Amino acid sequence: MFDVKVPELAESISEGTVAQWLKKEGDKVVKGEDIVELETDKVNIEISAERDGILKNIKVEPGDTVAVGDIIASIVEGDGSAAETESKPEEKPAAEEKAEPAQKQEQSSEKAPAEEDDSKAADRPIASPAARKLAREKGIDLSEVSSRDPLGRVRTEDVKRHAEGGSSEKVESSSKPAASTSQQQPKAAEAVNPEKPVERVKMSRRRQTIAKRLVEAQQTAAMLTTFNEVDMTAINEVRARRKDKFYEQNGVKLGYMSFFTKAVVGALKKFPAINAEIQGDEMVLKKFYDIGIAVGAEEGLVVPVVRNADRLSFAGIEKEIGNLAEKARNKKLSLEDLQGGSFTITNGGIFGSMLSTPILNAPQVGILGMHTIQWRPVAIDKERMENRPMMYIALSYDHRIVDGKEAVSFLTTIKSLLEDPESLLLEG
Repeated sequence: MFDVKVPELAESISEGTVAQWLKKEGDKVVKGEDIVELETDKVNIEISAERDGILKNIKVEPGDTVAVGDIIASIVEGDGSAAETESKPEEKPAAEEKAEPAQKQEQSSEKAPAEEDDSKAADRPIASPAARKLAREKGIDLSEVSSRDPLGRVRTEDVKRHAEGGSSEKVESSSKPAASTSQQQPKAAEAVNPEKPVERVKMSRRRQTIAKRLVEAQQTAAMLTTFNEVDMTAINEVRARRKDKFYEQNGVKLGYMSFFTKAVVGALKKFPAINAEIQGDEMVLKKFYDIGIAVGAEEGLVVPVVRNADRLSFAGIEKEIGNLAEKARNKKLSLEDLQGGSFTITNGGIFGSMLSTPILNAPQVGILGMHTIQWRPVAIDKERMENRPMMYIALSYDHRIVDGKEAVSFLTTIKSLLEDPESLLLEG
């Protein structure tokens, strides 16, 4: 029998949450086959079997937190029958049984309590190890705990809820006479009102991490946002004229992201402080252009990185963004895909956002927000007005090392590059 342990996950990650078991207890597994999926702060990781055999003794359930080195199951080599044979008590010879009739009667008399224990075990509520541990610590009988799980499994939050409700009732009953019981009923009705249904859903580990990082970014950076607008006429004309040929040659569509990525790189070269980060009392100016592209995945926002965007062609950028987006959808992003970006682009326009103030992706000091394209009347000169496809763009920046003049000039540079797409071949 071999233990299944939580392996070393990655630098700075010491624990994870069981997302789902890919195999059931009793299933046959082969070496290298994924058996359980863990959710960490950044990516999902699959743990694979290190032996051929039968999966046994699953110790944790989806939602449980596990640390590196924890034993979460076992694998029995072969068909699992060997383990069953080992667990059976050895049978005594017949002669020995005849020589010890009193002992045999004593053993038979002990079977009744054992059978009672087995029947009680069968009636035990299904609960996660963490819930059982918490119940033991608080002295709570799990059979009295109501579960909100569709399958009736008791979770830690069920135990906590029971403990909070139970403790308040005990305090009130010990300090007040029996007549006060009727006064407690309205409070209970207010707590659980069938006309005001609610659902409590525990945040995933990644959602908790996203929330923590966003709050930290707002608390630690002197964040400010500046805005501008871009006339998308020229880019739309280039895309309309070149999209078919571009797809035929490269096998990928010519989207907006390649134009914006090229424009960002060109602007970062002119304003290097926006391609930097703060470390202690030093400003680290990055001489590379790894651009993060925010992607809305099912579990929450992730920011995979397009490496060396300054060296990539339009087709190369579009292909890389497409590959990263597909990985995000299929939960195949690695830690390497998410680490080390120097600047971020987020496109709320795909969801219909007209204007927003994006939050910094710390420790970066700049993030560009794209928005939906809307046709609006634009003054061409003092006498002429035309309807043009316009997009608001926003730059959030860390005012600790980026001055307002730099930020505004940076955004104006992006606007100029986008409105003259041919310049991107030279500047970007």
